[in-house]
Amino acid sequence: MPLSPPAPRQLMHNRAIECRGYERADGLWDIEGHLVDTKTYATTARDTGRPRQPGEPAHDMWLRLTIDLDMLIHDAEAATDSGPYITCGQITPNFKALKGVTIGAGWRKKTLALLGGIKGCTHLVELLGPLGTTAFQATGRARDKHNAGKPITKKPYQLNSCHIYKEDSAAVKERWPKFYTGK
Repeated sequence: MPLSPPAPRQLMHNRAIECRGYERADGLWDIEGHLVDTKTYATTARDTGRPRQPGEPAHDMWLRLTIDLDMLIHDAEAATDSGPYITCGQITPNFKALKGVTIGAGWRKKTLALLGGIKGCTHLVELLGPLGTTAFQATGRARDKHNAGKPITKKPYQLNSCHIYKEDSAAVKERWPKFYTGK
């Protein structure tokens, strides 16, 4: 069911975020994100005064995480094709700091500690949230196969992450009966 009909309005800004997960021939996975911000009206670049036409990206940024099935980041690469300042892209090498980090519990906290504030770029750091969930979605079946037969020794990260996976739900009873707390 879509949202209710809106009040009369005019589009002013569009943010498009696209995330994709790729299985590589070498057994690793590339999780890529692309963020593009556009305005529906003409603007001016902040530092150069160059006119920016409607639809021309104010932000056009990329991020790739290369991971394994244990969700360990083997490499990270960021690129800024467009930003409000010419120097925006100079921070992209800092995203290499993600190498060696595992996507999972505490992901947002870890990324903010490494790249928050002046250590990173607000927009690229925001993109890390959707990239983390994309990593789990893209690798789900492969991780299940990879972990088949291994005993589950700790609570799955999904428990109590949403109303479907609350510990006493039917979904938990079916998927992780060991951790089911209902009657």
